[in-house]
Amino acid sequence: MTNPRISPALDEQARAILRGNDRGGYTVPTDGLYPYQWNWDSAFAAWGFATFDLDRAWTELDTLFSAQWDDGMVPHIIFHKPDPGYFPGPDVWGTGKSPETSGISQPPVAATMARLILDMDTQAGRERIAALYPKMLAWHRWWRDYRCGSGVVAITHPWESGRDNCPDWDIGMSNVDGSNVGEYTRRDTGHVDPSMRPGKADYDRYIAMVQFGRECGWDQAEIVKNGPFLMADPGITFILLRAHDDLAAMGRALGHDVSEIEGWAADLRAAVPSIWNPETRGYDARDLKTGRFSGRIGSAAFLAYLAGVESPELDARMTELWDAVRYGFPSADPASAEFDPRRYWRGPSWPVVNALMAIGLKDRGHHAAAERLRRETAELIAEHGFFEYFDPIDGTPCGGDAFTWTAAIWLTWAGAAVDTKGGA
Repeated sequence: MTNPRISPALDEQARAILRGNDRGGYTVPTDGLYPYQWNWDSAFAAWGFATFDLDRAWTELDTLFSAQWDDGMVPHIIFHKPDPGYFPGPDVWGTGKSPETSGISQPPVAATMARLILDMDTQAGRERIAALYPKMLAWHRWWRDYRCGSGVVAITHPWESGRDNCPDWDIGMSNVDGSNVGEYTRRDTGHVDPSMRPGKADYDRYIAMVQFGRECGWDQAEIVKNGPFLMADPGITFILLRAHDDLAAMGRALGHDVSEIEGWAADLRAAVPSIWNPETRGYDARDLKTGRFSGRIGSAAFLAYLAGVESPELDARMTELWDAVRYGFPSADPASAEFDPRRYWRGPSWPVVNALMAIGLKDRGHHAAAERLRRETAELIAEHGFFEYFDPIDGTPCGGDAFTWTAAIWLTWAGAAVDTKGGA
């Protein structure tokens, strides 16, 4: 196995990937498969750029927020330039925005990434974060106003979660009718092995949800009330809770009154117990149309550490899932019938989620677990390259290659120096 100690050659490869995926103020996740700017990918890209080009890091976030909607939403895709090789493109979404965008959001990691970048050079970043702060505040308010009606965060489309086809959403997806979406041609399966992507039945339902949004003019209240899919998401709940805390910390440093954000965080934290499922012994997605839990547990449940939420039972559950694989943390429970180690979010290990988990574990004092997660992720990248995600059992690289956020994770976290015994 390649020694995952910090490598100048790998560092340079990672920087070259970020530069190569740079389209002038924003990055694409990888060439071909994802030809536009994606929301949470971009936030991780900014963190990566910050290790060698702080100005470019802040510009990445500026460009992301330049597409913010009037209601505060930051969309999950920004279609800066036409690319007929991607589906569904701006003509399918039909949001009517300029620049054209999708009609849903994505995990709000931007404030957390911005704080990490700001901490690298507070003096150089003060003016940049001062300009971004009100935009981030408006986005967090959008989550509060449009997605927290049940207490925790709800999503109206699996793509909004960032974990598109994970087993968490199966219970809600089963009630979405995808039979009348019409003919379309997927482009993703032309770039990577179809066995590593969501299946056609899932994709039909994804498109049905997009069509509902377009038909109602992307009225967010209508989508929440009458849309075909609405589920409580533990992943975004914990990401937003951490992001509230990070945004409040930056706001205080800028001299702002952050009591509103503190109130949002307190309300969200108070609602967290509502998604604890004693049957799965973990935080579980919930279908808000029926009140039923998904009955599944995956990596999103353990982002609880990122939000400062933990318990001995959660620690034990984490160990069960983690010890069942070899490389990093699985996105779905290896003991479940739905586990598929190479199909997108139904089992693979994702470096970005590993990094978020490790930040939380380290903050909560679980240093050995945080270092184990870093070491296993580093082994994957050092041995197989900068792929989108990996088989957690045998390390097989999956999805897109030369991936922006994997390169960023290497530069910021996974490639950190370790001693000869593999310790921190």
